Amino acid sequence: MRAIQVKEYVKGPSDLVVTSLPTPTPSSSQYLIAIHATATNFFDLLQIRGIYQHQPPLPWISGSEFSGTILSAPSSLSNPKFSIGDCVFGASQGGYATHICCTEERLRPVPKGWDFLGAAGLMVTAPTSYAALVTRAGVKKGDFVLIHAAAGGVGLAAVQVAKAFGATVIATAGSARKLEVAKSYGADYGIDYNAAGWEAEVKKLTPKGKGVDIVFDSVGLVDKSLRCTAWNGRIVLVGFAGGSIEKVAMNRVLLKNVSIVGLHWGMYATEEEETVEEVWQALFKLMEEKKFRSTVCTDREFVGLESVGEALGMLGRRETWGKVVVKVPQEEGKSKL
Repeated sequence: MRAIQVKEYVKGPSDLVVTSLPTPTPSSSQYLIAIHATATNFFDLLQIRGIYQHQPPLPWISGSEFSGTILSAPSSLSNPKFSIGDCVFGASQGGYATHICCTEERLRPVPKGWDFLGAAGLMVTAPTSYAALVTRAGVKKGDFVLIHAAAGGVGLAAVQVAKAFGATVIATAGSARKLEVAKSYGADYGIDYNAAGWEAEVKKLTPKGKGVDIVFDSVGLVDKSLRCTAWNGRIVLVGFAGGSIEKVAMNRVLLKNVSIVGLHWGMYATEEEETVEEVWQALFKLMEEKKFRSTVCTDREFVGLESVGEALGMLGRRETWGKVVVKVPQEEGKSKL
């Protein structure tokens, strides 16, 4: 197979190299999958530099999210969920490759009507956004929801989930193009969060200027968002894409009766396994109802593992929107894309 193997930590994505390696042999509990598309993530940029909280022992294959076809099923399972030839998506260490071994709980069937490109970017962003807004924040019809970085992969998923539940969405982003993208996915309003006083602009968009009911924060803007959060508002924190851990004026939390909650989706498989299934069932229902669509960035096409470095570089420089996904042609050129 071909893969991006990290033998030593690199300075950046431009240093990544594609190499030829033996196709992995799955254990008795693993599927072998031919990868047809692989999605990029911000944590990949940290991991290749050796500064992510989860660092596999060297050498290792970079990447995580992927989609593809089943080549072999686990020999230890009497009734495997997937059969040879099935189209699946998932996430496991080693997504930047033509093949990967993966256990069943890390895989889902490609939704009806979806292609490999769209499905490759589902495994992280879709459940994160749904669990944050529904499981943690309790979004409901009539809520005003402020979604930061709304044109990112997680942000666009959140916009769609909030709209599916009947909420009014105020999207923030850092450029006119990204605000345009957020609105094309259903956001009702768009505000540039680089502009001074954006908090006041958000309040003006809410009934009687009371502020928003829910803040979806993947950036690290809790302190500023408190200025435009309503009484009994809920702020759900899903990440720190801004690069720093902020300090929050807790007196505002008290005075507005605000709830601040976190969402660590990756831990649900360990702590609340039943919730994982509930979230995915709900997401597949939204997809069937055409209320949730692919968030893949279409401004630029990336083809081949050799383009992963460039894709990651653009992601890191905030030059893209949605999910940045790379097509991975198989050696025989039979990739279903």
